Amino acid sequence: MDSFVLRPAPVGMTVVGNVQGTPETPLDAQSRSLFRRRLLLWYDRNKRDLPWREDRDPYHVWISEIMLQQTRVAAVVEYYRRFLKRFPDVQALAAARLDSVLGAWSGLGYYRRARALHQAARLIMKDYGGVFPRTAVGLRELPGIGRYTAAAIASIAFEEPAAVVDGNVERVLGRVFGRSLAREEAWSAAETLLSRTRPGDFNQAVMELGATVCLPGEPKCLTCPIVGLCATRGRMPSEAKRPRLRREVCYALNRRDGDVLLAKRPSDVSLMPGLWELPEVASPNGEHPISFTVRHSITVTDFVVRVTSGTAGEVPRSRWVSTARLKTLPLTGLTRKILRRASVI
Repeated sequence: MDSFVLRPAPVGMTVVGNVQGTPETPLDAQSRSLFRRRLLLWYDRNKRDLPWREDRDPYHVWISEIMLQQTRVAAVVEYYRRFLKRFPDVQALAAARLDSVLGAWSGLGYYRRARALHQAARLIMKDYGGVFPRTAVGLRELPGIGRYTAAAIASIAFEEPAAVVDGNVERVLGRVFGRSLAREEAWSAAETLLSRTRPGDFNQAVMELGATVCLPGEPKCLTCPIVGLCATRGRMPSEAKRPRLRREVCYALNRRDGDVLLAKRPSDVSLMPGLWELPEVASPNGEHPISFTVRHSITVTDFVVRVTSGTAGEVPRSRWVSTARLKTLPLTGLTRKILRRASVI
């Protein structure tokens, strides 16, 4: 453990020894160095054992980063393992049919990620000879890879000194600096703090801190390795939860001789195009009462889902699908949840 003693700092100012900083220049050079050392030491001792940290293969890093976008770590682990078993490298992913990729992705949500993944794999094979670009700038040329993802892959897989900013990093930086940072301010601050010798580990360490210690609701300041460098040491007053919306929907679960009636979403819709789902019905009625209810959440909306066992009437783009094929079919996450609840899969 670092022997340097940090003195408590008033809100809006950090103090290291007798050197002070302001919110405009929150950490002096000595403080930034201490920030890196303490954070990396904490990460080396406390990082979670996650399958994508077993190596620095750019394909593995890429798959994990795309899966982790807007998805909890706990939900990704098993999907990641199954996906790599089915598509062990970029060549296998590029050679696969899109429906197969969507089927393996089914349940993770935000399916445009899977489409972009498949498109990028084919581009890597066709234009890059199966070799990943080694820089953040080069990686951003690939479909589905933006500023954050490019920096994450480049720093973790290739040790390029490129800083990352996601929701976790933004929250950590805002609390350390004592104020909400504009997007470009956050990127600039992350770049200033970045360890040039261990950029990949440093980026993962900041994200890990935000995910496990510097939490959105109740931060665990007593266990934070950089609490002495933090201006707020707790939740900032401006941090407020977004109100959640509530909706009720109803779906028909029709079964016939081991088959289930499913409808394919149009290919031109913005949400989950081309995926299969149960037919939605206007509302339950006396003829087809509710069989069961499930709850489902997407971003800021909580759904109460009623499921009936009655017919849905005339359903466009529908067909009967055998239960044996359901495991490989690209289903919406909600449909998969309903079919599991009904013990169909």
